[in-house]
Amino acid sequence: MKERVQEVLDQVRPGLQADGGDVELLDVTEDGVVKVQLTGACGTCPFSTMTLKHGIEMRLKEMIPEVKEVVAL
Repeated sequence: MKERVQEVLDQVRPGLQADGGDVELLDVTEDGVVKVQLTGACGTCPFSTMTLKHGIEMRLKEMIPEVKEVVAL
């Protein structure tokens, strides 16, 4: 599943990079929790939680139903 998650992150990455940020995949647990690190402008943006939950998590759940949650470390 980790490869599938990386593919979806690669799809959302250009939007993040356009705003000076990025996302790095750290881990995917067996129970469907995706652990990421927001970097660049996304790491310090006050809207990073919205980006994480309403952008990245929503897209991952849409494309990979096994994903239960996305958390930033």
